[in-house]
Amino acid sequence: MFSNLLSVDKNQPKGHTRVPSSTDLKEFKELTQRDSLVQLEKEIVSLLKTTPEDKKELAKSQFTAFSRLFQRFLEESGPSVDWDKIEKLPADAIRDYDTLSKPSPDAIHKKLEKLVVVKLNGGLGTSMGCRGPKSVIQVRNDLTFLDLTVQQIEHLNKKYSVNVPLVLMNSFNTDKDTEQIIRKYKGLQVEIYTFNQSCFPRVSKESLLPIAQNCDIEGNIEAWYPPGHGDFYDSFKNSGLLQKFIDTGRDYCFISNIDNLGATVDLNILNMLLGPETNSPEFVMEVTNKTKADVKGGTLIQYENKLRLLEIAQVPKEHLEEFKSVKKFKFFNTNNLWIKLNAIEKVLNEGSMNLEIIVNNKTLDNNLNIIQLETAVGAAMKSFNGGLGINVPRSRFLPVKKTSDLLLVMSNLYHMRNGSLSMSPLRMFPTTPLVKLGDKDFAKVKDFLSRFATIPDILELDHLTVSGDVTFGRNVSLKGTVIIIANHGDRIDIPSNATLENKIVSGNLRILDH
Repeated sequence: MFSNLLSVDKNQPKGHTRVPSSTDLKEFKELTQRDSLVQLEKEIVSLLKTTPEDKKELAKSQFTAFSRLFQRFLEESGPSVDWDKIEKLPADAIRDYDTLSKPSPDAIHKKLEKLVVVKLNGGLGTSMGCRGPKSVIQVRNDLTFLDLTVQQIEHLNKKYSVNVPLVLMNSFNTDKDTEQIIRKYKGLQVEIYTFNQSCFPRVSKESLLPIAQNCDIEGNIEAWYPPGHGDFYDSFKNSGLLQKFIDTGRDYCFISNIDNLGATVDLNILNMLLGPETNSPEFVMEVTNKTKADVKGGTLIQYENKLRLLEIAQVPKEHLEEFKSVKKFKFFNTNNLWIKLNAIEKVLNEGSMNLEIIVNNKTLDNNLNIIQLETAVGAAMKSFNGGLGINVPRSRFLPVKKTSDLLLVMSNLYHMRNGSLSMSPLRMFPTTPLVKLGDKDFAKVKDFLSRFATIPDILELDHLTVSGDVTFGRNVSLKGTVIIIANHGDRIDIPSNATLENKIVSGNLRILDH
């Protein structure tokens, strides 16, 4: 099976030790590629023998997908984008959200019945010091990302008498915990489906061979990884859910990261997709205006007459600063995507989806250097017809990646209603404050929470920097620019009911005007 896939010449002479000259480097590279593929094939066959019988078919399918990805990784050289071929975005490539019309009240029910909501739920909360799925971190009023998502969908279903299903794409890291957690939602008016993304073997950077000795994933979890959210398409189809939703009359799926609290179902976008026009776009990406905090985010470009996503990993080094420019590339990808279901089926059946490979280099706890090959869900845009970007308000991009983001969403900066957060009308500016919290004392959720008796009032805050051993009492108010730095060995306790406006606090609680 794998030999057919990889088309490897197994009669290639062994023991090829000649040092290549400048004239035959290409031949040398081809030989080493072939050898790597042959060795990988052998390793995969060995791994497959250790797979339980009831999981063999799934493992075969996933190993085949991995082998294809690995072969492409070996064959590709240089950036996947020729910088000089990037064209100016056509005037109609990105539509302004304000130009979208609201659906009439009697049309909302009908349009929502055509929708499926998908949340990417494969990530762990380890970067914030938590165990288990990131989606079960409490973010507001003791409610988790998952709680808020379910509340949003249930409210939608009740308000408009519809049945919008919620689909969670889990990974092998989050599947078991998520299945146990979602039982508590059984009494609610929301149908929840789950499926797993693929499980691929991590590969040694030196040998380019899988580091796993067998397919006991739980027994050696560091040897395996979920291959990024670009795996959504194949896994969604293989789960049977894609066909199920097409058969029951669903037209579009709305995909977003579960930690983006701004990614709620938008009726105006849905109205545009399901409008009277016969040529509705098959793939819509929500983008928003880039600020200096977003310079690494993927952007939309016109390339070879197609709209496509350009990620920072694809940019040649000499053009990195140009890519980060807010003037040249004005928008970045929020990873909120609207995709036509039958178009996904068509593209997969044609085999025309070719996602750029993201090479993620990591060092494990045992100091072993490994690579994991990943893909991004938004990179599929170029494979669909009628791609479109919509420039949405910043409020639709509210990710919680660090405890500094958690501070914002837990504060009085936001109001919560039916699982959705909206900025307080008392905030004078539409932008959120820039918050920087020290990694040593604030990075883990448990440590972060222990440092606040209550979350401060930050309605009038522009910028906050906190570093070192700092705690906050009750009802603290922060305004303007506040910098609090406790040097090594010092401790700063901001007293209850204190108001700090444009202040620098350092050392032994000296308070200075900023």
